[in-house]
Amino acid sequence: MSLLIIIITPLFASSCKKGEVPKKVSLEGRIKTAERDNGAENLQLDAGALKFGFDLRLGPKEDVRIYLPFLKYLEQNSGNRFSIRFTEKYEDTVENLGNGITHFAALGPVNCVLAKEKYGAGCLVMGLNSEGKPEYRAVIFTKTDSPIKNLKDLKGKTFAFGDRRSTQGHIIPRKMLEDAGITPANLKGYSFTGSHTNTARAVLNGEYDAGGIQDNLAKRLVKEGKIKVIAVSKPYPSSLICYSKYVDSLIIKAVKSTLLSFDPKNKHKKQLVDWDKTEMPNGFTEFNSATLEE
Repeated sequence: MSLLIIIITPLFASSCKKGEVPKKVSLEGRIKTAERDNGAENLQLDAGALKFGFDLRLGPKEDVRIYLPFLKYLEQNSGNRFSIRFTEKYEDTVENLGNGITHFAALGPVNCVLAKEKYGAGCLVMGLNSEGKPEYRAVIFTKTDSPIKNLKDLKGKTFAFGDRRSTQGHIIPRKMLEDAGITPANLKGYSFTGSHTNTARAVLNGEYDAGGIQDNLAKRLVKEGKIKVIAVSKPYPSSLICYSKYVDSLIIKAVKSTLLSFDPKNKHKKQLVDWDKTEMPNGFTEFNSATLEE
């Protein structure tokens, strides 16, 4: 069994304590708005297209706006049609890929391991960060005027996570807290907002004292003077593009080649929208299974 699975299992098991009432964030309305504004409903009706799923990152509307031009690139260069498949929950993204409902998906390392272990899914490529490395970090932050200065100051405070299965939004921040001696029992309360953007918004609105989000979003918010970073994690394996075991090998080969040729910083930059907001702003590199065992 993957070492990553061993590490995250206790966190999942302990993430739903008795009496905890996770914050419920309805995405249905926003998904429909995103589809209408971006024409995604037309893509979803294309029965012959390869379905592409993704773990929710910034929010339905913004994620769609980012992924649609990317899928157009895949269509133009792989010889296959693509459409977006929405899911509200991280676990549904894995289940859809495992059951062949989706053919490809952008997954965080936790969901990638789960998809491989449970459904025999494969991984094509790993995303490259702004430094050209296949890794990312999680950030724990507060409002700029917060008296909180370090992780130990979070005892007795409220905390916002993203989705339960989000590597950057829950698993890594949870480990950072526990390494600093902060357990759920030490917090006044905590909830799961469903996405990195929801977490940032909840903290900025004063609903929670601190939260955990992806490093890319944190960098932008720091640059805008909106948040204060109190801790940054060590690097972890980046997000990946994975495929269902039901996908034909020739299609897999064509899509992988197209992904490795993807040049979002130069050649293909003009046809993309806000790709620098993803965890793979510099494109992709070969998948190395050893990174998920570290």
